[in-house]
Amino acid sequence: MFEQFANLFRIPELRRRILFTAMMLAVYRVGGHVPTPGIDAQALAGFFEAQKGSILDFFDMFSGGALQRMTVFSLGIMPYISASIILQLMTAVVPYLEQLKKQGGAGQRKITQYTRYGTVLLAAIQGMGIAFGLESMTSPTGALVIPHPGWPFRLLVMVTLVAGTAFIMWLGEQITEHGVGNGISLIIFAGIVANLIPASINSSRLLQSGAISIFVAAAVAVLMTVVIGLVIYLETSYRKIPVHYAKRNVGSRTYGGQSTHIPLKINTSGVIPPIFASSIMLFPTTIAQFVNTSDLPWLQYALDSFRPGGILYNAVYVGLILFFAFFYTAITFNPADLADNMKKHGGFIPGIRPGAKTAEFVDFVLTRITFAGALYLAAVCVLPTLLINTLNVPFFFGGTALLIVVGVGLDTVQQVESHLLQHNYDGFLKKGAVRGRR
Repeated sequence: MFEQFANLFRIPELRRRILFTAMMLAVYRVGGHVPTPGIDAQALAGFFEAQKGSILDFFDMFSGGALQRMTVFSLGIMPYISASIILQLMTAVVPYLEQLKKQGGAGQRKITQYTRYGTVLLAAIQGMGIAFGLESMTSPTGALVIPHPGWPFRLLVMVTLVAGTAFIMWLGEQITEHGVGNGISLIIFAGIVANLIPASINSSRLLQSGAISIFVAAAVAVLMTVVIGLVIYLETSYRKIPVHYAKRNVGSRTYGGQSTHIPLKINTSGVIPPIFASSIMLFPTTIAQFVNTSDLPWLQYALDSFRPGGILYNAVYVGLILFFAFFYTAITFNPADLADNMKKHGGFIPGIRPGAKTAEFVDFVLTRITFAGALYLAAVCVLPTLLINTLNVPFFFGGTALLIVVGVGLDTVQQVESHLLQHNYDGFLKKGAVRGRR
């Protein structure tokens, strides 16, 4: 294993890409500590301490704590992710975008350009919303988060946050082009991993003080290892549908006559269902913290029944994950288009007639594995609640963060291994290769 890691720095191109990626991520982490001007940091910290469990915590996870500190990178890369998802969903309903998607590299560059415009627009809207929200925030002691509110402050915050998001987007694109791995994914990865260090320090302190027994710590460590192994296995698992191509004579050449397969991932939708479901589930709790429910006992009762970790909360959460898993898979994967392309190129599934029957068969298989993948996503996302309620674990393990960290790690390792194999070096595994999610 040490020999394989040493090989990383024996290839000049790979060494340069790894160092470039590390430098860009370091710039991102430094920028995450540059404060936005005009904000009382102590009052802001007190406000966030009183907002634990709200939707703010969810978005703060993706920004690596920058939102809680209200730095220039407070919005993180989420506007870009939102714009990408919106463009991807619109591709299925807007004919112009659908045509661009089918044009290959040129069309993809145009969609990327639209995504950048959408990112700036969303960042401007969110930045202005944050500016208005900051002006209404007070710490538990009554101190104002914004000592001098007004339009100069609002415009300053909006411009600062938009510039921060645009810079992060540029960093991600530079990493993708000149570094190793997908830049946007690595930026999210870096933000999530940055939160693991304080959690580890806090856990070691609780272990030393006796608040957590050695038996519980060992059980949690074993469970974490098993869960990570299962996530890696399921993220790299897929269902193979065999495909044969008939021989075709074009002039003096013969094409086709080969056998291959269609790989259908168990988790086709990725981390999109947990992100959408978490956002929806955290909205009621967030709104309740800004609404006086003392005069509305029925609303208070409903909110108490809908607290994170409760049976009703988990049931609705699982239901939303199942729904979004099927919804996003249906948007991004069209069995009819797949069947048409196979028919045009002389491909067929053994025992299945080309055309509509092939589309029905692929849809049937995809529905079954999507259901299994949705159950797997739901189990991983409910795991943190079970660990906190049963074993009193002082940190979140599982959920969207774990899926992102494992997925990005697999993709990055696979890309590094491809560089090693291209230069006749052994990969990370002596037998086989690291199989990514794609």
